[in-house]
Amino acid sequence: MTFRTLDDAKDLAGKTALVRVDFNVPMEDGKVTDDTRLRVAVPTINRLRDAGAKVALLAHFDRPKGQRVPSMSLKPVVEALENVLGAPVRFAEDCVGPDSVEAIRDLDAGGVVLLENVRFHAAEEANDPVFAQKLADLGDLYVNDAFSAAHRAHASTEGVARHLPAYAGESMRRELEALDAALGNPVKPVIGIVGGAKVSTKLDLLKNLVGKLDRLAIGGGMANTFLFAQGVDIGGSLAERDMAETARDILAEAEAKGCEILLPIDVVVATEVKPGAETRTVLAREEIGDDEKILDAGPLTVEKLIKAMTLSKTLIWNGPLGVFEVPPFDVATVKAARAAGDFAKAGILTAVAGGGDTVAAMHHAGVTGDLTFVSTAGGAFLEWMEGKPLPGVEALKA
Repeated sequence: MTFRTLDDAKDLAGKTALVRVDFNVPMEDGKVTDDTRLRVAVPTINRLRDAGAKVALLAHFDRPKGQRVPSMSLKPVVEALENVLGAPVRFAEDCVGPDSVEAIRDLDAGGVVLLENVRFHAAEEANDPVFAQKLADLGDLYVNDAFSAAHRAHASTEGVARHLPAYAGESMRRELEALDAALGNPVKPVIGIVGGAKVSTKLDLLKNLVGKLDRLAIGGGMANTFLFAQGVDIGGSLAERDMAETARDILAEAEAKGCEILLPIDVVVATEVKPGAETRTVLAREEIGDDEKILDAGPLTVEKLIKAMTLSKTLIWNGPLGVFEVPPFDVATVKAARAAGDFAKAGILTAVAGGGDTVAAMHHAGVTGDLTFVSTAGGAFLEWMEGKPLPGVEALKA
């Protein structure tokens, strides 16, 4: 898809850019404990500042449900944002009305103001057109730099873009380009890895992927459901046994569409999930005790998966292969992730990962900086993988 970026925005000096950012950051005792999301916004903010624009930042924090909740104010973010920007940041006590108008008016060219939590207004999540117009009245152009909120049709993510020239910020652009390279227009062959606990939460995802991928590896608790659907005795493993017929339908659809499904050949089992638990590695179709649970993929499975990566040009990854949070059940995820990182660094594989526990798993494996792109967008990343249009992205189409 083609979308408007800041390369298309001309003559910004003296104009006000309304920039939607994701500042829903971790906080403790009124202090930001992780400034990653603030840092992600810096390239867009600085590009606009360097062009002589005033920058008015729109963001949400937590779920105030349309009420003014003091503990959910964005005011404590100002100090942390000043630190990462190396520049002063004003704060407006509201995102519309006199407070916001005055704060923006008093800015010098290149100045930055953070507007109060847009979700203090119920009209935000309702995508109320009157509220969207009030937001638009504050600026001359709109920049969306919050892909993580792009799956929401809210006033600050979609409505305001109907009233102003709308562009993707630098972070949004990187995200869209990476996802397009992974799933929109990838270099084939393409392999996907989908893990996690439940098939039921990823039905749309699986159905979309089997029509787009050359190979799809299924791991985690989801793989147990597929093994069970094939008549494998999975003992006391986590599985959605009532989804067996659905799993068989997905396997049949994959076969019809030429997508090879990779399920575990061997598995690591234990009677309890705890660090350092006693484990057994068995072939998936061998006897698993009634009191044993499948908690990770085995070495043969990982070897086959890595070989499949070498036969591919593009990888898209969502979800761990086992209970990676509890060693020793992190082995398969770590080995596969490090192989993907090595292939990406060598330039032989475009590797994009994201959604849910995936970011934590990649951090755990130490490969976040090695993969081509790691998305922190969560729900928006999943909906993109499911093939759903994202309102905040649709609004930026050229």
